Amino acid sequence: MESSVSCPAAAAPVTERPFRVLVGVTGSVAALKLPLLVSRLLDIPGLEVAVVTTERAKHFYSPQDLPVTLYSDADEWEMWKCRSDPVLHIDLRRWADLMLVAPLDANTLGKVASGICDNLLTCVIRAWDCRKPLLFCPAMNTAMWKHPITAQQVGLLKAFGYVEIPCVAKKLVCGDEGLGAMAEVGTIVDKVKEVLFWHGGSQQS
Repeated sequence: MESSVSCPAAAAPVTERPFRVLVGVTGSVAALKLPLLVSRLLDIPGLEVAVVTTERAKHFYSPQDLPVTLYSDADEWEMWKCRSDPVLHIDLRRWADLMLVAPLDANTLGKVASGICDNLLTCVIRAWDCRKPLLFCPAMNTAMWKHPITAQQVGLLKAFGYVEIPCVAKKLVCGDEGLGAMAEVGTIVDKVKEVLFWHGGSQQS
């Protein structure tokens, strides 16, 4: 992904570039909804989307169902061979105007709250420019959601300036019923649209 922009000729008209959304997906069963989420985001005019996945998240969707660039841990290590090579997690944080982590599972929530960055996704988040919006959508089993540490970790992310899109109550895939399910795709897309409205919808190249 190209993270730099060449300077236009002096006589060229000023053009607007797409607003760039980087979607992070983690190993919650809610990752099943990733293709639908990406499709709904692409319906928003002027939006460009890329996806960063954890390895566990790959269990829940097929890359063939994503009409966008998909990055995973192997891409970072295959790209970097020597000191002059690009660093993917830095290029991605420069490229994106907004980051959306949906779903954010309990494991990655704990990592982000603690500053751990042991894969491509958590490295992007650790390097994130906090002047840009970062939205996160928790998703986990109800018992995990109710554990006291969950509220502490969510509170830390909000203290960093990240915006929570709260989970909802429903019957989960495991059979339990209660809070912990990822917010509905429509709710998530509406929140992205709200951020776009407040940030002018697109940026000039």
